[in-house]
Amino acid sequence: MAAYAEHLQAGHFRIQHCVDCRRHVFYPRVICPHCASDRLRWVEPAGTGTVYSTTVVRRSDDKGGPYNVALIDLDEGVRLMSRVERLAPEAVHIGMRVRVHVAQLNGVAAPVFAPIPEGDPA
Repeated sequence: MAAYAEHLQAGHFRIQHCVDCRRHVFYPRVICPHCASDRLRWVEPAGTGTVYSTTVVRRSDDKGGPYNVALIDLDEGVRLMSRVERLAPEAVHIGMRVRVHVAQLNGVAAPVFAPIPEGDPA
């Protein structure tokens, strides 16, 4: 887990890839959940994915206003919980194509996503 946080602090989003079964892994682990190998390496994913599910967390404007929480299916086949930014929380929808970037959320580096414009080949 420390290596994952270090990559994020350096501005890089990384996931694990199993050398033996060749599958991607997320959330960081010491053993591959697919084949039980301990030969996991850190790789840079394509950084693109699709919104699997989303919800809006509503809070008052003095507390920061509403934001979304989304489950993102990365193109590598793993799913993670994050946010989609750069648009109104209510505008995020299932099936939306998104791209990752590392942002500071409350002083902590985290992977967040932004929509990929229609027609973008990504």
